[in-house]
Amino acid sequence: MISSGKVIKLFYDISSPYSWLAFEVLCRYKNVWNMELKLKPAYLAGVIDGSDSVIPMRFVTAVAEKDKDGGDLVEKVSRELWKRMWRTHQDIVQPASLTEVGIKAGFSAIEVEDILTLAKSQQIKDKLRSITNEALEYKCFGLPFIVCQVDGKAKVFFGSDRFELMAYFLGEKWLGPHPTKSTV
Repeated sequence: MISSGKVIKLFYDISSPYSWLAFEVLCRYKNVWNMELKLKPAYLAGVIDGSDSVIPMRFVTAVAEKDKDGGDLVEKVSRELWKRMWRTHQDIVQPASLTEVGIKAGFSAIEVEDILTLAKSQQIKDKLRSITNEALEYKCFGLPFIVCQVDGKAKVFFGSDRFELMAYFLGEKWLGPHPTKSTV
């Protein structure tokens, strides 16, 4: 657990390529900014119409329900879904596709079957709705939607191009999209 008092909540949907950009940059900055990154899979169509991502987002929410220890598996599954959708243009809705994603992320076939079953449960439907409603309580109007908190004070940012402003709010430095690469 990070004790810096800095928390960033990333509300995202894998149907949003801009969410993917924000996701990758914030994952790189977890240790650089010494902050806790809370991945919040939300349902974009719950915020605006036009997305057909409810099945994969329930899958990610079910992974989050199983992965209570820090989100590494949520991070891996989310990344695999984005790669399938936006890099290789493959299906992300069918159970076989989600099974492939789960296995690539490190789950066994049996674990993926459990997650697929859990993803269909009312518990997960309610959890995804709750996270989406949490984003709406912050006046979210699209994704990615990022909530930065420092010692309980929150500031919201929309889009994947606000990292320099986030850094300023957090009292950190923005080192570009790849903070560990040398700029020399």
